[in-house]
Amino acid sequence: MTMTAQEQTRRTVRGYHEARFRGEVSAAAAHLGEPFHFQSPFITSDDRAGHLATLPGFVSIVTGVELISELYGDAEATLVYDVHTATTVGTQRTAEHFRLDGDKIASITLVFDATPWQPMKTEIEI
Repeated sequence: MTMTAQEQTRRTVRGYHEARFRGEVSAAAAHLGEPFHFQSPFITSDDRAGHLATLPGFVSIVTGVELISELYGDAEATLVYDVHTATTVGTQRTAEHFRLDGDKIASITLVFDATPWQPMKTEIEI
């Protein structure tokens, strides 16, 4: 049985998402392509290593992730989820848009309200 493009997109994006929130840097990196671009309110990176460098610090404050919505196309996906943290921020609503090249993620745009994180930006690598 052949996998459709949307099924491959879902497998890749969910594999990355789950590895990321388990703090498994090498497993998350395996889903990222070259070239790769990441952008969030705090970080812009044009390589996998730069993007994943802050993962251990971030995951150390995450107490749970609640997936709200997942939308998959042939070469793109969007996840909407709540990140529960052990910080004064509490729960952060987040949207993440992925573009794929084949079976690898080529770019990620992370969208969230960065205002509550400003006081902690120097304390926690986010």
